[in-house]
Amino acid sequence: MAQLITGIHHITAIASGAQKNIDFYCGILGLRLVKQTVNFDAPEVYHFYYGDETGNPGSILTFFPYEGLIKGRHGKGMLNTTAFSVPLHALDYWLQRLKRYNIACKAPYERFEQEVVVYFEDEDGLGLEMIFNDKDSRPGYANGYIPGEYAVKGFYNAEIWEEGYERTAGLLTEQLDHVLIAEKGNRFRFAATDSPGNYVDVVCSPDSMRGLSGSGTVHHLAFATPDKETQLAVRLKIVKRMLNPTPVLDRNYFTSIYFREPGGVLFEVATSGPGFAIDETGDHLGEALKLPEQFEPRREELEKKLKPVKFNDERYK
Repeated sequence: MAQLITGIHHITAIASGAQKNIDFYCGILGLRLVKQTVNFDAPEVYHFYYGDETGNPGSILTFFPYEGLIKGRHGKGMLNTTAFSVPLHALDYWLQRLKRYNIACKAPYERFEQEVVVYFEDEDGLGLEMIFNDKDSRPGYANGYIPGEYAVKGFYNAEIWEEGYERTAGLLTEQLDHVLIAEKGNRFRFAATDSPGNYVDVVCSPDSMRGLSGSGTVHHLAFATPDKETQLAVRLKIVKRMLNPTPVLDRNYFTSIYFREPGGVLFEVATSGPGFAIDETGDHLGEALKLPEQFEPRREELEKKLKPVKFNDERYK
């Protein structure tokens, strides 16, 4: 049977301000803003997509920036850390860059073989890591001010905290085509495709408080599936698992289903296409506000409610 899940598609988080979100992820980390649109369920709120040059699955970090939203709390039942893949030789460059912009970080340490980890947080407290490694053959986004040889290549892994790993592991391995590829202490690593950008680490953290949603927390983790047919096949497996998935929903750049895994994290399964170039050319991704068709008649109203944002790369060279 063909593999239905191929890895991570995207991760969506919550922020407390649109402009500072763009400044951090485009400016300090050097990701590309590949799409400016709005939240389908709250069109008065932006939805930003960051990623590599074209927004390939496995590189896409997205945000709902609710202006002034209070901070959430990391804890079990949440995806607490989003890790980026960076070349091993770029360690000193990134330590100096984070220091330059007053981003506090933990001292580098080794997790699994040939992985050097640096933990830090964005201005809302979202848990982030850079995993310095030589396993990743993907090109980094050449943005003109961070040298391509040091650039972020996309995700490395997502880290979920759970009461225990067994039920989540069962879902990943039985319904979502993952296998256990490594474990160390209370950390269990799963992958549908054994390559950077597709690792899901389940960390047993029974003594942690439960996480609380708010700015600086992750809203959901999306897995990639090739097309609508494979998506429907996954949905049937989730129905049989009795996890009550949503109907297939059109998100313009992919279609999606959503459901909660046994530990409480919201999972999504998203199609790999059609992608972000259906309404903008590759050279101009993310430059204009793109509205879903149902909100286009409200463009003038929504543009008045959405605070204008502008990225000035001169500040980050």
